[in-house]
Parts: sequence; C-alpha cells; structure tokens
Amino acid sequence: MTDIRERPPPATASAAPKMVVTQPGRVVGMDGIRGLAALFVVLNHIFERAWPGYPANPAPFWAAWLTYGRGAVAMFIALSGFSLGLGPARSGWRFKSIKTYAHRRAWRILPPYWAALGFSLVMTWFVQDAFSQGHHAGFWAAGSPNRAFWSIAIEAQLYLLLPALLLLVRRVSARAMVGLVAAIVVTIGVLGPHVPLMNSALVKFTPDLAVLFAVGLLASGIVTAGERTRSRPWAGYALAATVPAIVLMVVKGSTWSSLNLFWLDLAWAPAIGCFLAAVATSHPRTVVRFLDSRLPRSLGSCSYSLYLTHMPIVIAVSYGLILSRVATGTPTFFVLAAILLPLTVCFARLFASVFEIPFQRHRGWIPLRQAISARLQELRPAGLARRRRALAER
Repeated sequence: MTDIRERPPPATASAAPKMVVTQPGRVVGMDGIRGLAALFVVLNHIFERAWPGYPANPAPFWAAWLTYGRGAVAMFIALSGFSLGLGPARSGWRFKSIKTYAHRRAWRILPPYWAALGFSLVMTWFVQDAFSQGHHAGFWAAGSPNRAFWSIAIEAQLYLLLPALLLLVRRVSARAMVGLVAAIVVTIGVLGPHVPLMNSALVKFTPDLAVLFAVGLLASGIVTAGERTRSRPWAGYALAATVPAIVLMVVKGSTWSSLNLFWLDLAWAPAIGCFLAAVATSHPRTVVRFLDSRLPRSLGSCSYSLYLTHMPIVIAVSYGLILSRVATGTPTFFVLAAILLPLTVCFARLFASVFEIPFQRHRGWIPLRQAISARLQELRPAGLARRRRALAER
C-alpha cells in the first residue's frame, strides 16, 4: 500500500527485458495490483456477511475463492517490501537518509489513517445508535471501530524492521536475508503451540507476514539484476509456485485453511515474489497491459483509502439495511456487491482526494499549505475569471 517509485534501468542493460515505467516513475502494473487487492478485500468482507460462520455455513464453489481475504493482505505486504526496496536497491541497499525514510513513511501513512479512524468512530457511533437494538445488536459488542486496521499496525512494525533487513542484505545477501527471516518465522510457527511466549508472538505480531515483506524486498532487486536474471521466465515461476499453495488449500479444505493462515501465507510467498518480479520486467505483457488499464490503475490510486474506509460502510449497509431483508447466501452476496462495490470505491476516491493524494504530491506542510492556498485562490470569483480567460486564450 505504498508508492512504487522507480527510475529507468541502466543503459548497459538495454538488451535485457525493460522494466516499463510511467511518469512520475511508477513501475507499470504495480498500481493495478494494489487496486485489485483492495477490491478483493472488499469482496471478502461481503462474502463473510453473505455466508456468516463459513466454513460451518458452506458457500457455493464459485464463491469459495473469496474466503482467502488474507491473500490480499499478503500481496499488500509483499508489495510494500518491493516498493520500499526499489530505492535502496539502486543505492547499494542503503537508505540515503533514515530520517527522510521515516518522515516519508509517516507522511504517507498517518494522515489517511487518522482521518479514517475518525470516520470509523463516527460511523460506529451513528450505526450503533441506529441499529444496536436490532437483530444484530450482539455484533456491536466487539468494540472495534474498524477491524481492517490490524494490518496497518503490522506494516508499521515491518517499516521499523526494514533497516535491519537491508543491513543483512549488505552484509550477506538478499537470499540469505529471506532465508533467515523464514527460518525464524517457521521456528515460531512450529514451536508456537507448545511454547507460550512464541504462541503469543503468533497471535499478536502475525510473523508470517514478515516473510512476505522480505520476499518483496528480495524481488525489488530485479531492478539492478543482470540481463540473465531479468530475462528469466518469472511469470512461469510464479505460475508453478501457485500449484503447491492451491493443492494445499484443496487437499486440506476450507476449515483447515481458515484456521492455518500462517502456513497458507508462507505457501503463497514464493508465487507472490516471482509474480512481482515478472510484472516489474513487463511479463506477461497481456497481464501488465490489463494491470495498467484504466480501472485497475484508478483503483490503485485510492487503494489505501479503500482499504481504510470500506469496513464501516460494509458493516452499516449489511447490518443496517440488507441482512434482515434478504435471504442469506447467494442473494445477499449479489445485493451487497451491487450496493457496496460502487459505494465503497466512490467514497474511497473522494476520501483519497482529500486525505491521501495531496500528501503524496506535497512532501511537507509548507508545500501542502501553499498548494491549498493556490487552490482556494483559484476557486474565488476573480481566480475563476482569470482561469476562464486563460482557457479562452488557448
């Protein structure tokens, strides 16, 4: 859920598959991945309202793939590692300035987060007052204004871990860094059920996502890799790596999958890493063209806002308007999808235009205030008149 900044590949690598970039330097396709992942999270939360208690309440086969909403979070985390690794990968796996890195992360993440937290609190108060006496009153006892926020805390912890991961890459190698992180996380997963301290780490910190983050960081090295590495069939590797993960889900079943997200996330990590490397080298071209098409790219521009704000809207519409009026299952799913997909996306675009995009374009309070002042000046009658004259002269 972070910006994908990149510069053109070195001239000496012109014979290798190019990593296509667009102005102002975004790796083509990455915004589309972010947008589709955010939309998948919304669909997953709609699925959970349509078939409450799944897998005890079985869903039809065509909808079962929506149960793994955690997969979108895994993609977000890997993409964060990838995007944050692009700059260091070009600079010997070093930050030009830790202070600048910390400021940019806070400036990028916190303003939309705090605004979304305020929105979630207001929605919780109003919706709770309106519907707490109804059929779903027990739901409001959970006490969380927005259950989607859990992954933001995990991502913030990974931001703090990133300098240590870069140090490992410099001192040893990127592969060794991933191997060490994976070894520690797997050890926690194996011993967790038997050691209280490790079990607490499993519950509180979701350490499996650290492996996804490390894999994304490893994949970012594709931007400085040699011709031989960049020309490898990364898309084929990604497709092959999905087979074990899918087989695991099918063989173990939905109940096991929902209770063992830790191991499922680890199973998907190789496929996600190879897929990011493939897209970064513009392969497969049909997939990259789709990811760079208008809809996925548009979703990507507000994906963080969509992730932050969709949950209160889903809850309000589901429990306040639909669940008591429409039969559970397939009818509820399609009714909720028809209402919530456009509603949450439109709200996210509006939210992003105020609390996200301005903070991406202006990297500090002074330029942000100057931009706001200039915009307000344009909206005044005199400013509008000057703008119309300038347009007429063109």
